[in-house]
Order: sequence, then structure tokens, then C-alpha cells
Amino acid sequence: MPKPDLPVIELSNLTIQRDGTMILRGVNWRVNRGEHWVVLGGNGSGKTTLLSALSGYFMPSNGEINLLGERFGQAHWPTLRQRIGLVSSRVGQMMAQDEPVLNTVVTGKYGMIDLWGHPKPADRAEAGKLLRRIGCGHLAARPWAVLSQGEQQRVLIGRALMARSEVLLLDEPCAGLDPAAREAFLQLVDELGRRQAAPAMVLVTHHVEEITPVFSHVLLLRGGVVVAGGAKLDVMKTELMAETFGQKVSLKKNRGRYQLDLQGGHCWTGR
Repeated sequence: MPKPDLPVIELSNLTIQRDGTMILRGVNWRVNRGEHWVVLGGNGSGKTTLLSALSGYFMPSNGEINLLGERFGQAHWPTLRQRIGLVSSRVGQMMAQDEPVLNTVVTGKYGMIDLWGHPKPADRAEAGKLLRRIGCGHLAARPWAVLSQGEQQRVLIGRALMARSEVLLLDEPCAGLDPAAREAFLQLVDELGRRQAAPAMVLVTHHVEEITPVFSHVLLLRGGVVVAGGAKLDVMKTELMAETFGQKVSLKKNRGRYQLDLQGGHCWTGR
């Protein structure tokens, strides 16, 4: 575990270029312990590339990545990756389709896909406890393939918790969910973030309404460049939203949640 005074994430002048295209340019970003961040931007802003860089799947063209006190290029990133939980539809697509949910959660402890053999009794007990904690205890024996997308996303959180992840990366986790499933998932995330010793969370989205009260900070991206970053109350401003999305907008807040309206009264959905 990193020292309490060390940042969980620190990027210095991070630049990523692929096939002559600049995806991220000069990104500086620091996430301290106890902070939960949202990375917000439109399609093509570099949000998912940023998470891929943190996960060690994209090599920087320039700059530095420090994660949990370790520096990219000096630490063994596959080992470090085991301390990071990733909730993404891409991860869900890799899961063994006939594997029982309880076994899927157990795989998080060992950083594997498709559990080899039978889970140990202690692992079964811990995984069952986690499933009940996230409201999925009734799914323990079901195969992955029959779960709804919302159920899969919740189980992936359980899998990350099984690994005792110190950072939880949520890559557009609500994409494709119906409104009820989305709200149920966001409530789970909000509850998780409020618990003692919760992992630092980073939510990637292009929907301002997905920013629940537990998130303390926001990083705005447009075209691979940081528009603004900092405390949520300082960053969630109409003028910064207009710059981020390239639209004249009006940002509203009601009961701790946001809504973005286009000039003329149309609600911005980010789609």
C-alpha cells in the first residue's frame, strides 16, 4: 500500500500519440487518497485512452505515469495492475460465459479470467459476502452469460473488491443500461465510495447526470487536452461545460445531481 502522503495517481505531461494522431497532449493530473474523480468529456476526448494508460495498456509517447507510488517503466505493471479494479463492458466480454457468478468474483483475487479448479472454502465465503454486500447474493450460482448488463457491472465491482483494489476505474459503466438499472448502479457506486477505506474511484463518462454526490473532483477533457481539473464545485460551471462539449449550454443542479441543457431548452444526453 502506498504511503498516505503519496498520490494515488500522478500524471506529468502525459502525451500519447498513435499513427500520427495525438490522443492525449500534456496531461497533468493528481489524485490524492480520499478523493473520487470523474473524467468528463465528449466522444473522442481521450477519456478511455487515459484509463488504458493507467492500466498499462498504452505506452506514453512522453511524460510520466505514477500509480500507487510506482512509476511506469520502472515497476512491473502486470503485477501493479492486480491492485487496480476495472469495471468496463470490455472486461465483461472477456469473462467465461458458463462460469458461475461466485467463481467470477473469486477470480478477482487471483487476477485471472475463468477460475481454474474449484474455489477454496474461504474464497467462496468471502465472495458470497461481497455478492450480498452489492445486492447480488441471489446471483451466485448463475452463469455469467445469463446476467443482464446491469448485473454484470455490479458483479465486476464485487470482483474488484475481492482483489482489495486500491483504485477502482469505472469506464463508462452505465453505457447501455436502462434508466432504472443505471440509477441502481450509480447508487451502489455512491454507497461504496462513502464507506471507510473505500478505494479511490475514477468514473469516466460523458453524462453529467451520472456524477453522484460522492464524487469530489472532476477532470474535463476535450480533444486530448485538459480543459480544467479540480474540486467539483470549482469545475462544474456552465462556461467550462460549454468549452468541454463545444456547445452553448446551461448547467443545472438539483439535489446534488447535474443536468446539462443545450441553448434552446434541449437536454444534452452526450450521445
